[in-house]
Amino acid sequence: MNKRELVEAITQRVGDKKTATEAVNAIVDTIQKAVSNGDKVSITGFGAFEMVHKPARTARNPSTGAEINVEEGWAPKFRPGSDFKELVNQGGKKVGKKK
Repeated sequence: MNKRELVEAITQRVGDKKTATEAVNAIVDTIQKAVSNGDKVSITGFGAFEMVHKPARTARNPSTGAEINVEEGWAPKFRPGSDFKELVNQGGKKVGKKK
């Protein structure tokens, strides 16, 4: 599901595409701004968004095997909540590979 499909799904629930678009944009923008400022965003039952530090390290170029230095940085992280994990697990069992 991409952003456009998410807006369409929410439109079906709220009845107005403009309101659904504004809601999706507001949620995404608010989460991005909060996390980039170092805040943790927790949504009970869904999960938590936070910023994590990635220390400098040495890696290898898979093509050449040459060592490269990767600078330290920051990255967003999402940890799903227990309700979300359980829902995905149940969905996975329904969709799982058939033998």
